[in-house]
Amino acid sequence: MVEIYPPEWPIMAILTSLFIILTVKLLFRKKNPVKKTCRLPPGRRGWPLVGDSFNWYNAVASSHPSGFVEEQVKRFGKIFKCSLFGEWAVVSADPGFNRFVMQNEGRLFQSSYPKSFRDLVGKNGVITVQGEQHRKLHSIASNMMRLDKLKFHFLNDIQMIMLQTLKNFQDDQVIFLQDVCRKVAINLMVNQLLGVSSESEINEMAQLFSDFVDGCLSVPINFPGFTYHTAMKARERIISKIRKTIDERRQQGSSEASNGVLGRILDEENLPDETISDFVINLLFAGNETTAKTMLFAAYFITQSPKAMKQLLEEQDSLKRDELLTWQDYKSMPFTQCVIDETLRIGGIAIWLMREAKEDVTYQDYVIPKGCFVVPFLSAVHLDENIYKEAVTFNPWRWMNPENEQKRNWRNSPYFSPFGGGARFCPGAELARLQIALFLHYFVTTYRWTQVKEDQMSFFPSARLVNGFQIRLIKRQETN
Repeated sequence: MVEIYPPEWPIMAILTSLFIILTVKLLFRKKNPVKKTCRLPPGRRGWPLVGDSFNWYNAVASSHPSGFVEEQVKRFGKIFKCSLFGEWAVVSADPGFNRFVMQNEGRLFQSSYPKSFRDLVGKNGVITVQGEQHRKLHSIASNMMRLDKLKFHFLNDIQMIMLQTLKNFQDDQVIFLQDVCRKVAINLMVNQLLGVSSESEINEMAQLFSDFVDGCLSVPINFPGFTYHTAMKARERIISKIRKTIDERRQQGSSEASNGVLGRILDEENLPDETISDFVINLLFAGNETTAKTMLFAAYFITQSPKAMKQLLEEQDSLKRDELLTWQDYKSMPFTQCVIDETLRIGGIAIWLMREAKEDVTYQDYVIPKGCFVVPFLSAVHLDENIYKEAVTFNPWRWMNPENEQKRNWRNSPYFSPFGGGARFCPGAELARLQIALFLHYFVTTYRWTQVKEDQMSFFPSARLVNGFQIRLIKRQETN
């Protein structure tokens, strides 16, 4: 069942959350004053105690999350300071500085997340661990999702799951596509990571992950009735399922354990069960969020752009056949890739990164002190009018322009970083793109649809369409 929040919900949640967080910080925080010798970028303190926290969250809860940052850039420049939760933070809409931060992960900067997020993804997860342990886990994840393994371990399985999930709707049926995409994504991730899937398991895991994600930026109060408490209970149940699968795989032996990423980890790696559980829940979380929301937003954007829909459909119809698509078919989707890139630019899930200076860091004329919170705001770069003409407009054809060829290199470009960068570059980036492309293929070649209710994006507490993207489906004729 889709969650539809009343119009006042974001403000009420923000006010309540900020009041509790600020009270806790004032009572228990340790003083970490900025050294007088340090020269932070220009900026403002904002309101007493709360600083710019209200304006910050009001922006990220909207369909234009970089709104607050853009206002500050006009006043202070692309690197500025502001006060969040009573602490100074250096925020950047500067592509060069953002890349500098990402490339110096583990040396000058380290990841920094709220307590609720750390508790939920786990202390042994690839998202939160530091140093040598992070390098080891990131290497394992990257190895599991190499291009050659996508071809042989994932391509056909993804398509079978797409067909299984998307073929069951009826003519004139009204659906919430947000729920469908969440179910597709969790089905994909549970199948690929754990090697198992059933209708009842998928429905249960989809609900557990919905509760889990909502708690990632919640107030960390572990008491019934609070979002954090619900999320922690969901985590316990997910971990329990992962450990049950670990036990079953070990009992079956290596010949059966090779099914799914978990099976290959058990075969090829020597990790404690606690680390394996956190590792898998990290991949489930990252894969589910990126894939589900990008599939949803891509469908939303092409619905608003009939021209893009027409060209996408023509490309996918040219590949339509009775058997499953091949790797060559996937590589023959240039416009589909443009749609994916444009969706990631406007509606990317990683709108900002959370980092902390490990030591005093000098950049240009600024000195950022050890312990200072640093926020590379990736979305502000993606929506910068000086970088992308008509930046807030969905225009997949921009990626066909030779002038944007270098910007489009999402592995290394400072102007387009939907999967982060440096040592924490998303190891599942190629897998996510494959899943999204195959979803678009099977969805647009199977159905036409009309939007039932107006909708808009929001990025708090997680990326979503506030009304769940309610659409009416019509099955396409098999002959075209």
